[in-house]
Amino acid sequence: MSSAPHTSTDSPPPRRKIIDGGFIVLLAVTLLAAALVTAKYGAAHALATALGALGFIAVLLPKVGAGLFVAAAIPLLLPREKVSALIGQESGWRGLLLASAAGALLPGGPGMTFPLAAALFAAGADIGATLAFVTGWSLLSLNRTLIWELSFLDWHLVALRIALCLPAPLAVGLAARALTLRRRRAGP
Repeated sequence: MSSAPHTSTDSPPPRRKIIDGGFIVLLAVTLLAAALVTAKYGAAHALATALGALGFIAVLLPKVGAGLFVAAAIPLLLPREKVSALIGQESGWRGLLLASAAGALLPGGPGMTFPLAAALFAAGADIGATLAFVTGWSLLSLNRTLIWELSFLDWHLVALRIALCLPAPLAVGLAARALTLRRRRAGP
């Protein structure tokens, strides 16, 4: 799945590189961490840590695969015109509110949220609504608030945090739309 929306169903999506800058940085940090663990605790401990990480990958991989499949299927299943009308560039405040609320109500983790955000973007959501969706999930997740925050924190702290974060998805969405519009006016 590409990170940018496709305007034509005739053109193939751009190919993603397996080895890019992000991968190289992550690989360098991983090798550094492995070297530090080996130096401090020995090779056996570093190997056990690596095997533990591989076990976690085995648990996580089906969920990520399912999330990616849903993300690839959504642009094919949802009518682009309806998605654009609901959360596209011309949807105004209503689109930002809808995207923010959808993000806040989404019960999944990052394996579901980010592929879904990419799918909505590819299906016709504009950058403002897409970022409002991700920000709503990151800051206002109802699932996380009910299960985790209210289990450990006083409700006054939770209420204050939510009140302070409430406008953030809308502000991010508006800022993204303003930057996009400014860039469009500046020309290619």
